[in-house]
Amino acid sequence: MVNINEHDLYKLTYQILISAGADERNAKRVSEALLSANLSGVDTHGVFHLPRYIKEIDEQLLVPTAWPEIINENQNSALIKGNWTFGHVIAKFSMDLAISKASSHQIAVVSFMQSSHIGRLGEYAEMAARVNMISQIWASGYGVEQPVAVPFGGRDSILHTNPISIGIPGIGESNMIMDFATTTVAGSKLRIAHQRGEPAPDGSLVDDQGNPTKDPSTYPERARLTPFGAHKGYSLMLANEFIGRIFSGSDDYSENDKGGPIMRHQGVTMIVMKADLFQPIDEFQTKSSNLQKLVRSVNPASGFDSVKIPGDIENNFRKERKLNGIPIPDEQWESIKNLAERFALELPV
Repeated sequence: MVNINEHDLYKLTYQILISAGADERNAKRVSEALLSANLSGVDTHGVFHLPRYIKEIDEQLLVPTAWPEIINENQNSALIKGNWTFGHVIAKFSMDLAISKASSHQIAVVSFMQSSHIGRLGEYAEMAARVNMISQIWASGYGVEQPVAVPFGGRDSILHTNPISIGIPGIGESNMIMDFATTTVAGSKLRIAHQRGEPAPDGSLVDDQGNPTKDPSTYPERARLTPFGAHKGYSLMLANEFIGRIFSGSDDYSENDKGGPIMRHQGVTMIVMKADLFQPIDEFQTKSSNLQKLVRSVNPASGFDSVKIPGDIENNFRKERKLNGIPIPDEQWESIKNLAERFALELPV
């Protein structure tokens, strides 16, 4: 395990992206997004993905200098074509636009497509919460060509991880940020478990006959992801496919030589509304804060140190990692070192 200062990791990530062909504004945005994920403890969406992005640039699946464009809009909505640039760039562009529209017109819906991997959904919910907006982010379409998840009651893959994020503003840093895949675990967590020689979490995988398995090395060729919470998680997974992919019309904008099989059909829908739509913001924040305090005051069950609100763990990670640095597993660091050597970049001490 290597421990890296956040500023050094940002600088190295930025230099690698620039060297690979990204322009300054895109490299800056992607570096910020990856660092944010690592600082938040969501290592599955941080610099872990950097070699993948460089590979996609090399293969011309991702256009590192492109910029998103609005192709359809009114005062409350917009459809964004990402032109196959970095997903982090497109998603921030879309959330900024949704926030702007909701600020003027109470509520906004923005969808986008032609995008690469967008990273940690919770980051975009945090953006909205910081300006007293409630948000929902629905992302799907990943299983059109390469499905990895079974529907409830089935044994054949037909869907994907289909993540969802919801953000509720509080007072200060006490925002409620929900962000999770609708599968029991994300696929990247299984790949990391395989790297570490660890078993898959209970109930997260089934084999091609629909029987439970804990061998992450068989994913995704012979093992399939399961929806969390049985039929309930499956219902959200399927709803996401409608709200993210079908609603945005992302299939109509797919291109065979861009995006890759997983991202080619990606459709993302962001719904943003003012938290003070029906009452003054200070009243909403007070009620939100009181509910959070009530939930946190519940006595913890055996094996838990406290009851937390979604987003608390990420806040705790940010405080700790800003102080002590970001741990990078040896295999991840080796792949980043290889990129640095390829572009003749100096590694941080």
